[in-house]
Amino acid sequence: MKIIYEDKDILVVHKEAGLPVQSRSALTQDLESMLLADFIKKNKGQQKPELHVINRLDQPVEGLVLFAKNKKAAAGLTRQLTEGKIEKIYRAEITGQIPKDEDILTDYLLKDGRTNTSRVVAKGTPKSKQAVLSYKKLSDSELEIRLMTGRHHQIRVQLSNAGMPIKGDRKYGRPDPDYHGRLMLTACRLSFIHPGTGKLMELSI
Repeated sequence: MKIIYEDKDILVVHKEAGLPVQSRSALTQDLESMLLADFIKKNKGQQKPELHVINRLDQPVEGLVLFAKNKKAAAGLTRQLTEGKIEKIYRAEITGQIPKDEDILTDYLLKDGRTNTSRVVAKGTPKSKQAVLSYKKLSDSELEIRLMTGRHHQIRVQLSNAGMPIKGDRKYGRPDPDYHGRLMLTACRLSFIHPGTGKLMELSI
């Protein structure tokens, strides 16, 4: 965990792969509880801060997570997120062939809560949701991805469905007994309007 930017309204953190942003179990360490504990340690006697998660990342995904530190900032950032005004850019190392240098993928995803997975289904399937992303080829095995919607496991499912599963993805990828590394997906850039100052914020790792 590394703090990339912080002021009185917002906090942006570089999360390591494998660390959940939030956990339902009190026995499982997560990013939110680590940040709160760190604040309490550094600011003894001060009131416990508010933290509102704006963009969540899957546990195996590394990258930037945005928090609001008060209700007003949370409302403003959530509105931007809902309106698609927060730009989220990812890098992914993939297996398979990249069919085009640039493309937009539009699919319909259906989540299965029992298995914690999603799959691509036909348009109009009950309870399915549209998922849209664009990608740009960086090399024969690397993509830059712009996420336009925020669906469950969206990037992993859409790339796998397109024949480009992410390296290290044991849920949607291709089994590789010789690879024991992390899921090679990183949330590398965030752009949004600061809810307090109105300034354009562009943060990257």
